[in-house]
Amino acid sequence: MTTREGAGSALRSADGNAPLRHRVHHVRSGELDGYAAISGGTVGSKKLWMGLVENPPLSATDNHHHGASEAGIYVVSGHPVFVFHDGIQEVRITAAPGDFLLVPPFVPHREENPDPDEPVVVVIARTTQEPIKVSVPELYQLKKTDAR
Repeated sequence: MTTREGAGSALRSADGNAPLRHRVHHVRSGELDGYAAISGGTVGSKKLWMGLVENPPLSATDNHHHGASEAGIYVVSGHPVFVFHDGIQEVRITAAPGDFLLVPPFVPHREENPDPDEPVVVVIARTTQEPIKVSVPELYQLKKTDAR
């Protein structure tokens, strides 16, 4: 991991005991730890994970959810399509640069990039410090009665 200005729990107060939690942490462009910019591992975050994700042209993720975490998404470039099931039918939301999206906890979805030439770049913020991705076979949520 790259050492960052103000980064991590390794920083200590002058007496060497208490971690420095009352400071702004700076992660410079190009210093991400994989996809993660803000996480427990990069800056000592306790409740927030934030990162940059790029989806190549003509790609799609698997169907998945992010557990109990909410996910906020900001589209930097490209035109991603977010697909989920609203309980009645499959819904497709096409987003554009500058758009924001919210994926509630446990909502199965997938991201697609139908463009043959342009990658999609998004910033993702989650309400857990680390990324949670649980793959699921379907976009709809199984109810206890469905499992019989």
